[in-house]
Amino acid sequence: MGNKEKEPYEKVDSQYYSEWYNEVVEKSELTDKRYPVKGMNIWKPYGWELMSNIDSRTEKQMRETGHQKVKFPLLIPEDEFQKEADHIKGFGDEVYWVTRAGSNELDIPLLLRPTSETAMYPVFDLWIRSHADLPLKIFQMVNVFRYETKQTRAFTRMREIHFFEAHTCHETAEEAEEQIKEDLEIMEQLSKKLCLPNLELKRTEWDKFPGGEYTVGVDSLLPTGRLLQIAGIHQYKTNFAEAYDITYEDEEGEHRPVHQTTYGMSARLVGAIIGIHGDEKGIVLPPAIAPIQVRIIPITYGDEEDEILKYCADLKENLESAGIRVDIDDREDERPGSKFYEAEMKGIPLRIDVGSNELEDESITLVRRDEGEKREYSIEGLVETIEKEMENMEEDMYRKAEEFLYDNIVDAEDIADITEEKVYRIGWCGDRECGQNIEERTDRHILGTLYEGEEFERGCLNCGDENADAAYLCKKE
Repeated sequence: MGNKEKEPYEKVDSQYYSEWYNEVVEKSELTDKRYPVKGMNIWKPYGWELMSNIDSRTEKQMRETGHQKVKFPLLIPEDEFQKEADHIKGFGDEVYWVTRAGSNELDIPLLLRPTSETAMYPVFDLWIRSHADLPLKIFQMVNVFRYETKQTRAFTRMREIHFFEAHTCHETAEEAEEQIKEDLEIMEQLSKKLCLPNLELKRTEWDKFPGGEYTVGVDSLLPTGRLLQIAGIHQYKTNFAEAYDITYEDEEGEHRPVHQTTYGMSARLVGAIIGIHGDEKGIVLPPAIAPIQVRIIPITYGDEEDEILKYCADLKENLESAGIRVDIDDREDERPGSKFYEAEMKGIPLRIDVGSNELEDESITLVRRDEGEKREYSIEGLVETIEKEMENMEEDMYRKAEEFLYDNIVDAEDIADITEEKVYRIGWCGDRECGQNIEERTDRHILGTLYEGEEFERGCLNCGDENADAAYLCKKE
């Protein structure tokens, strides 16, 4: 099986995280930020293939749970946007406006969607007539636009955002609650494949989605000690239905408002993968969504070059026939060391090295990106070997990230305990003024309480009320 080459690569020091992140997203050929509009980056082929693989997996989950795919227009009329006051207030400073067509002023200004509630819901009123039309479950993958005022960062803080959103309508509040649970199950399955352990936190009243009844934020922990929201699941109850008159006729002939939910994710998933799993050598991609799962590198010298290249081509054909995404780096003008460097920088999960020894032994030398360890395998049962190594890598990446998450959750009984860049579990009585006081005193955000709840026996960090719940306090990315 071979022996260990070296210890796993060192993780990025949080002190240099921002500089490292900005450099690695470009060196790994995921994105190009030189587009002349700030916060609107170019997806390069490798980065777009990565995002497309995540989208494909997400779409498969949506279809398996009865959702249908749609595509709504980009522009939203101002009068439709204004029907939901809380929604306007929440996005008012982030909206891009279109006020002119050519030289003509528009009678009704239009805006680029920041999200699609106000684009979809006037049409839901036309689509839904009776209880037979429910549940309505749709999703789309589009770009949304929000004027980010802070410093932009590729994938995690953008002005043009690649966005997934699912919208549902139901007869009853109970059915809508079941949809929330289904969304969380979908998110859990996706998180395992993306190797992104997380906390599912019911947001505070002042941090929920504008116009919603409540929001569940799905947060993963970065090396900086800050939480990054990678998904949001929202319970609207009848708030939007009443604003947009989305009703259905029940079996008794009564007209009732529908109950609604949404589930949203964005390119932040890519940013989280980069940040959580990257190291001094570059990015590390989970096998399930990596554009290239296996790279074969021929190490050729002298008379055996043609035989080695043929050997590599046969390996590639064998793996491709099993549905594994594989390529060969057979560039003649690059030395093996440069090829290894590029494979590491781009986060390719598995590298197969083939030289004279492998040719003679009918074997391969395998290097897993997350370990940097060389192992020798016979080519007999190659497909099963590769599939098992990818499965092990996925499990190990998730486990290590999960250990990091829970190792950095600290119980705090006093404000003075809160000094580091970590996630603090505190007592909070649920009072808004009390919670905002905690945020001001700690310079952190209360990101909420666990959606499923948990046992807790300490008082509120601010007022001491013993009837407190466990809340999670952290700086947000």
